[in-house]
Amino acid sequence: MWEKVKKIWGIKSLRNSIFFVLGMLVIFRLVAHIPMPGVDREALSSFLAGNQILGLLNVFSGGTIENFSLVMLGIAPYITSSIIFQLLTMVVPKLEEMSKEGESGQQKINMYTRIATVPLAFLQAYGFLKLLSNSQQGIFGDLTSIRLVTMMLFVTAGTIFLMWIGELITEKKIGNGISLLIFSSIVASLPTVVRNAAVNYNPSDLSTYLLFVAIAIATVVGIVIINEGQRNIPISYARQGRGGQGAKSHLPLRVNMAGVIPIIFAISIILFPPMIAQFFVGNEGFLGRAAIGTINLFQNQLFYGVMYFTLVFGFTYFYTAVIFNPEKIAENLQRQGGFIPGIRPGKQTEEYLQQTMTRIVFIGALFLGAVAVLPLLMQLVTNSQALVIGGTSLLIVVSVAIDSAKQIDAQVTVHEYDKI
Repeated sequence: MWEKVKKIWGIKSLRNSIFFVLGMLVIFRLVAHIPMPGVDREALSSFLAGNQILGLLNVFSGGTIENFSLVMLGIAPYITSSIIFQLLTMVVPKLEEMSKEGESGQQKINMYTRIATVPLAFLQAYGFLKLLSNSQQGIFGDLTSIRLVTMMLFVTAGTIFLMWIGELITEKKIGNGISLLIFSSIVASLPTVVRNAAVNYNPSDLSTYLLFVAIAIATVVGIVIINEGQRNIPISYARQGRGGQGAKSHLPLRVNMAGVIPIIFAISIILFPPMIAQFFVGNEGFLGRAAIGTINLFQNQLFYGVMYFTLVFGFTYFYTAVIFNPEKIAENLQRQGGFIPGIRPGKQTEEYLQQTMTRIVFIGALFLGAVAVLPLLMQLVTNSQALVIGGTSLLIVVSVAIDSAKQIDAQVTVHEYDKI
């Protein structure tokens, strides 16, 4: 391990890139603590503490919501825009052709994604600010139209600023910039978690704390195994290689091909009904009762957990079907003279790949669903609010760490080849 660290430190360009990325993350965390004026922080903290879903978002954003900072939306609008264009690429022929043009086509799609981020951030800022202004805590006091628009502009500018920082980080090839920003937000909340655990510590709860540590370690190990797990489908080619032997290769099918996208989709859907219901709580009649009933329903731990798990499980299959096309893979294999031993090229290969992927995705979907509801399971096991493992947070942290380590290793390998 230390030998690898020495190699990384000895490569000036790589060392400078790492320092640059760390500097950008420090700037992000500093901006995350710059609050907008005219906000009652105590009232906001009280509101977030009483709202389970918004409280989860606050932890996930690294406290930017509780601080009511300029970047309180984080890069959520950019992620939403990216997901939208990723799905549109699958269904809009023009975008699909553009994605096949290589780097130039991808740059155009990235430009459209950035442009769409601006109105999405503006709309999300409006919805979030109106939600807070309709609360009973008096977070803003008198929120005039001019003040509302000004806040929306500042929050939107904060999101665009983070998007720019994320792209600067990505250019250094140390990891995905957007993922690293989320990574730093989650890691920034760790001291608060440790502090809460230390404050609430009781010697009689030692066994509970040991169980918590064991589950956390087991979760990290499971995430690494599932995240790196894949099934290699053997591929043979009709053309002859050296010694008259046919060339052989393999097609890797990842267990967790969808990544954390299904969890993001599920969170978006779960957040939508109670957030909309907040706007109608003060109304009288059926609309007000329906709003209160919706909020209470989503506050129910059992309903929330079952729905969350079901949505993550279903979206894992959906998103895998979007990004994995067995028909195109079968056509490409047949065009290149490749085939799966024992399987006829063409339709049978397509059906075989589809059946194999369906079985593999079942394991990945179960795992993602379990990771999503892990905090609820931990509350049932430990009966403690302080000892809660954020499965989604662990998944993101471990995945980003693995990806960054691979990119750094690749740069080290390239540098060693250049020396030869």
